[in-house]
Amino acid sequence: MKRTLDFIDHQIISLLQENARMSLKDIAARVFLSSPAASARLEKLEREGYITGFHASINHEMMGYHIKAFITLAVDARLKDEFLENMRRCRNVIECNCITGDYAMLLEVVYPNTEALERFVGKLQKYGKTQTQIVFSTAVEHRELSPEVEIERAG
Repeated sequence: MKRTLDFIDHQIISLLQENARMSLKDIAARVFLSSPAASARLEKLEREGYITGFHASINHEMMGYHIKAFITLAVDARLKDEFLENMRRCRNVIECNCITGDYAMLLEVVYPNTEALERFVGKLQKYGKTQTQIVFSTAVEHRELSPEVEIERAG
């Protein structure tokens, strides 16, 4: 059963989202706990699945991936398992979501150029109909949810 996070847990998560390299000593000081107490909380948040990992955010363009695209795919149900396995292995696929609607999958991909993207889309077409949108610019970069910020709800 999922437990309710308290204020300190929320603070720890927020601090790590701001800087995943923050030292345990700094986290402890910011949440007014001893280092062992902060460490125990952090380990518990990881063990329970609230924190799923630590990573560096990469600038894809600086790494040579100048084309970002979103591809929707109406995947043939008989080929779904094969498709998903291939997407897990493809390092250019930075996200793959099962979605509702006319298409079953939504991929976010990065490629160095449109020719490489075109080759990838051509390979995808064995799984079903595709539709591709190339990103011109990104107004809001991917970000994590801040646990202390109330999320605006439609309605």
